[in-house]
Amino acid sequence: MKLSIIIPVYNEISTIEEILKRVERVEIDKEIIVVDDGSTDGTTELLKSLNTDNATVVYHNHNMGKGRAIRDALPLTRGDIIIIQDADLEYNPEEYLRLIKPIKKGEAEVVYGSRTLGKKPHYDSLLGWLFYLGGRSLTIITNILYRGHLTDEPTCYKVFRAEVLKSIPIKSRGFEFCPEVTAKLLKKGIRIFEIPISHKPRSYKDGKKIRPRDWVIAVWTLLKYRFLN
Repeated sequence: MKLSIIIPVYNEISTIEEILKRVERVEIDKEIIVVDDGSTDGTTELLKSLNTDNATVVYHNHNMGKGRAIRDALPLTRGDIIIIQDADLEYNPEEYLRLIKPIKKGEAEVVYGSRTLGKKPHYDSLLGWLFYLGGRSLTIITNILYRGHLTDEPTCYKVFRAEVLKSIPIKSRGFEFCPEVTAKLLKKGIRIFEIPISHKPRSYKDGKKIRPRDWVIAVWTLLKYRFLN
């Protein structure tokens, strides 16, 4: 089965080259689709200078958001399985094989990589704890609204059987892609299988882009799709 890897990119000049190397090293039948979402820090120029023969690169003229980047990449995918990969180095592509295994075996249609499953939280900063609590609260709200059993709703590593993801009408433009797709999957009665993953969180100084307002938008998105299609 072919794996389609969608990599939304916005101002990741310090990490984009390395994440592409790590993705390319994964020994699996795959295709890589990068969407440069209107970067202004030199990421665009760097991408154009790299040997990206093994990847399809789409360029946005201006920043349109992670959700829009994923939506624009979807029609280009040819794989049987689709995974979302952030362009930073928080998530490890070496875990692809474990994440897609339940789908390949026919045990699941959707798999989330959980940063908390079977782990005790440990962070060295107040900011780290705040992000952890933000993610936990979103997960709890999701489970209450949609009768789910998730441990990490806002994880980046979301893996889908291609036809399942393509059957969902995604409308999000920004980070609310995660709560929207989760809400619509659970409303359709699709079980989300979780597998524990490693995670190396970064700080705002290192380029983290999630802001407190994104938590508010995520909660609103979960509430909205509980009652709307």
